[in-house]
Parts: sequence; C-alpha cells; structure tokens
Amino acid sequence: MAAQFGRRLRKGATTTAVAAVAVAALSASQAPGVAPAATGGDAQASGPTPPSGSSATGNSPYFTDLPPLNSPNKPGASPHLPAVGPAEAGIPATVLAAYKQAEQAVAASDPGCRIPWQLLAAIGKVESGQARGGRVDANGTTFSPILGPVLNGVGFANISDTDNGAYDGDRTHDRAVGPMQFIPSTWATWGQDANNDGRKDPNNIYDAALAAAKYLCAGGRDLSVKEDLDKAILSYNRSREYLRTVLSWFEYYKRGTHQVPDGTGVLPAERSDSGSDGAGPTPAAPAATPGPSPSPTAPGGSTGGPAPAPSNPGTGGPSPDPSKPTTPPPTPTPPPAATVFGIENAGGGRPTATAGEDFAVLPKVRAKSRSGQSVVGADLVFEIVGGTDARFSGNRTTAVVRTGAGGVAVAPALKAGEKTGDFTIRVTVVGRALPRLDYAATVTPREADALARTGDKELTTAPSSEFADQVEVKATFKGEAASGVAVTATMVTAADVPAENTLGPYFKDAEGKPVRTLTELKTGADGLLVLPKIFSDDQSGTFLLRLATEGGATLTIELKVAAPEAPPA
Repeated sequence: MAAQFGRRLRKGATTTAVAAVAVAALSASQAPGVAPAATGGDAQASGPTPPSGSSATGNSPYFTDLPPLNSPNKPGASPHLPAVGPAEAGIPATVLAAYKQAEQAVAASDPGCRIPWQLLAAIGKVESGQARGGRVDANGTTFSPILGPVLNGVGFANISDTDNGAYDGDRTHDRAVGPMQFIPSTWATWGQDANNDGRKDPNNIYDAALAAAKYLCAGGRDLSVKEDLDKAILSYNRSREYLRTVLSWFEYYKRGTHQVPDGTGVLPAERSDSGSDGAGPTPAAPAATPGPSPSPTAPGGSTGGPAPAPSNPGTGGPSPDPSKPTTPPPTPTPPPAATVFGIENAGGGRPTATAGEDFAVLPKVRAKSRSGQSVVGADLVFEIVGGTDARFSGNRTTAVVRTGAGGVAVAPALKAGEKTGDFTIRVTVVGRALPRLDYAATVTPREADALARTGDKELTTAPSSEFADQVEVKATFKGEAASGVAVTATMVTAADVPAENTLGPYFKDAEGKPVRTLTELKTGADGLLVLPKIFSDDQSGTFLLRLATEGGATLTIELKVAAPEAPPA
C-alpha cells in the first residue's frame, strides 16, 4: 500500500516527527478557514499528553495511518505537506453524504459552530476507517456492528455497563460502538436520528455523523478558532498523537477528496496499540436490538456518559478506535462461502418508470462461483450511469447490496427524476475485476388520459383584437390530477386534421411575433394549465384550438372571431 499511495508515515519517533511537521505547516497557514485562538498560543496542543487514567475514554486504540506525503521540491515550498492521492482521498459515497448532511444540519441549528464536514471525515477515518471502507447498507447502517475494546480497566478505562448490552452486546462493561465510536452512555445523551427512521442507531453513519457533529460543537465552540478545534478533537481522545493524526487527515481532506462506491474505501492498517493485525474494528452481532435512546441534553453529567463541558475536553467522550476485545464477542457475520467468479441476470425485467415515480421493477443479480454455485454474502455495487436524474434511496447514484438467499441481490429502491429517456444501471463486484452487468432503464414522460376545460364560457372576440378570457384545462390520469404532463397547443384547420392553421387566432412568442403552436407547456401540481393569451388577426369565423398530451389525451376548443354588430339605425 505504501508503494502505491506514496511514502507512508510510521509509528513512534518517525510518525511523531513528521506529523509534527504537518501540524506545524497547518498552523503556519492557520489551516485555511481556521482562525488562531484569541488568547494567543496553543497550550492545549503543546502541553504534555494527559495520563491515561484521566480520560473517560481510556485512551483506547485508534488508527494511526497518516495521509500520503509528497515533497514539492520547489523553492520556498513547505516540505512533507499532505498530498491528495487517488485512493486515500476517496470517501465511500454514503459515508461522504452523511458527513455533508451533518454539516448542513448543524449549520442550520448551530451556525456559530462552523463545523466543516472534512473534520467529521478525519475523525471517521481515524475511528473506523470510514465505516470499514463504507461497508454499509442502502440506509447507511453497517453490515455488522463496529465495536471497540472492552472497557474493563485492562489497558483502558474501566466503564461498567450502562446499556444492558443493548448496543455493544456486553452486560458487564461498555464498549465503543459504530463508525464514530461512541460509548453507550455518551450515545444516550448525544444520539441522533438523522435518517428519520425512528431510531437513534450508533451503527448508522447518518445518525452517528450528526451525533459527532453536535458533540464536537458542545459548549458553544467555534471550530474556525484553533483553540476550540483542538479542544473538540481532544474531547474524542485525550491524546496529543490523536490530535495530530486527526489534524493531518483534516488538512488532507480539505485539499481535495472524491466519492468512491460504498465498500471500496481504503482500509487503514496501523493502530496505536501496535499489537493488532490491522484488520479494523471488531465486528459483533448483539442479540438485542437497541431501541431509541434518550434525547440529547446539555453537555456534562456522569463519568463516561454525557459530553464534556468546554473547560474539560475529553470527559465522557466517544471512545477511540477499535481493537480486539479481551472477552470473546458473539459470532461475526460469516464471509462468502466461495469466491465470486461472475454475476448474471436473475430476472426482474427492464426497469421503467414515469418521471417522478418509483421504479416498480428493479434489477436482480445473482453472484456465482467458478463451479456455478450461488455465492451468499458477496457485495455488489449498483451504479447509475448516463444522463439521468434518477436516484437510489438517499439521493445516491451508487449503492452496495449484499447477496442473500440464492446468491441474489436486488437493486435498492430507485426513483425516476424529471429527465426522461434511457440510462444504465451497472452492477460490479466489490474487490473483483470481473465483467460488469448492465441493465437498460427508461424514464417515460408523465401522462394524462383525459383533458377537459374547467369552464364552459364561449370564447369570442373581434378581429384584430384579443380574447378576454384565457383557456384553462385540467389533465387527469386514471381519474387523478396529472401533474407535470407535457401539453401541445396548436391552432388547427379541422378537428380531425392536426395541421397548423396559418390564419386566424394566434399566440405570441417572447418577441411579440405570432405563433400558432406551443410545445413547452406543462400542467401544474393540481393538473391545471392556463394557456397564454390568444389574439386574433383580421379574419372572422370559427377557429379550432387543439390540445394534446403525453398519454394520448386530446381536447378541441372553438374560438369565434366576429365583427361587432352594427347599432340599429
């Protein structure tokens, strides 16, 4: 990995020294967008590391991998600044969406905090490797829980169970949970329901990212101020090495990132405990399903629970990153039974939907082994390709789905946008360079099967004048108002002949010139459409206006042009 993505920083003296250079460069530039502390100096960042016993998090392990480095070798250039690498800069689509959603939510509820989503990304990288490289389902929930070490006082804090094992599966001691690694007692205070599913789930990246954002903003912090930024980061883990690691990723992500499909993010390899195999957080599957946690309250509270007051960062904060537990966890989710050798169409038909509606038919894909057997537990990437605004649930263009019974995975819920036409749903296998599977999908225009005037008043005017009343019609489809339906209005020569009439009534274009066909009309939300004003030339007689919609509905309206009757002699 080091050879591919650039020179990797190592632990110990080398890590500390080079990280210090990165942080020094960050401080020298004031970390674009981060203001210096009003009091001057940075005692919080420059002082000695607090003893392990003073932190409610127990200074648990976290990932120590740092961003790739480059040496610009330009006169006057700062050496060893983080450089955006093609892989390390990639953040899984759902994880990235959760960070940005949390930033927007806090910007609305607490604008003075000024939290950037890149800070959440930096902490998410250090805490869980961006939810194990984005191994989340269509709703943003990890495929299996991400658990930190047992906080039993052996190398970490001693925090007795506070959730009866509901979140971490341990009824004796607490463990940090989820992609942002909250201990249960802290989650009880800061847990959020950001995806509006009625649950506050620490294993859901949307919920966890918003909880982390609100936690970091505790006590009225302004994260554009360096001192407040440092305090917020240290409230997660009271370690100066942790602070430097997060700041390095923070600066790195601010220099540029890109979205990658869920499940394909780069996994970190190095942890601060030095004794792990680097495989990432320990998965477990607690039998109990956690219910909604209490609503958040103000910072402060019991040991190991609520978040810190601003004057004492770190107390009760989210536990740092995962390591192997000292007690055996429940059996983890088994890996696929066999290596995926190919994927094939498992049925479902051609996906087609009307603009703005859900696709009723979705692609079904079967993963198979070399011998043709079904592979259960394989991760498949579904990707929307082409010029369309159709989106999977969560407004995403990519999603990872794990194969289930029969080795089959079904595409996530898909909704058509307003852009009509064909596009492609592409399916690939995570981590395997195998032939892709493409499905042609279509978004059809909105339709109406009936069209009628809303009034019955006769439409009349004199030659070289204008009609006083505008034409209003309503489109319906299967008896319901049809919104967004395209309508064409044409002055025709006869009811059964759609040829345009070059004489008689007309509309006007933007320059005031006569036009007798309008093609860019659409019904409103209630299915109603009011036509532009209609004018008459010097011709008298009865003329016809024909309206036609997508779906085949038509309506012909009479327009009468007659000279006023002469007054009696």
